[in-house]
Amino acid sequence: MSAAVKQNAPDKEVKAKNNKTLVKSTVKVKQIASGAGRLKKQIATLKGLGLNKINREVELEDTVAVRGMINKVKHLIKVI
Repeated sequence: MSAAVKQNAPDKEVKAKNNKTLVKSTVKVKQIASGAGRLKKQIATLKGLGLNKINREVELEDTVAVRGMINKVKHLIKVI
């Protein structure tokens, strides 16, 4: 796991087949730099994360796909 991706305290619960409660973890990210002048791929990744303006924060489910997106734009965002 890279230094840019940190795991926050889990806060979402999902019921499993055998009625045990599974907890999904989330990651909170904040955009700290503009996407202006960046590659189109990086701008699209920011939009995919739900970010498009500086200082916007969003809480996302901690999945492999989200971690990969965070890693692509780690110079534009901060993991809280």
